[in-house]
Amino acid sequence: MKIVMAVIKPFKLEEVRDALTALGVHGLTVTEVKGYGRQKGHTEIYRGAEYAVSFLPKLKIEVAVASELVTPVIDAITAAARTGQIGDGKIFVTSLERAVRIRTGETDTDAL
Repeated sequence: MKIVMAVIKPFKLEEVRDALTALGVHGLTVTEVKGYGRQKGHTEIYRGAEYAVSFLPKLKIEVAVASELVTPVIDAITAAARTGQIGDGKIFVTSLERAVRIRTGETDTDAL
């Protein structure tokens, strides 16, 4: 089992969700986050004053999947979240040692 974490642009959430649902991924966690990478923020003008926005709003999606689904999930997220512009995001994959569904007590892939 693996956890796939993706940091994406907020307006791409529905497309990513639809792509994951089409793969049979039944649940995901979405967190509003702020950060920067190579994009390094940007400047905005508010009431005539220019100021720097260092941390850009993004969404972090986390989904737990069986190991054999990792590549299709990565491909689906990449295709759905890509705009071709800087700041499209990143995907990280980590190992998931154990999962337990609290309601039923199911464990590991049965709990996903």
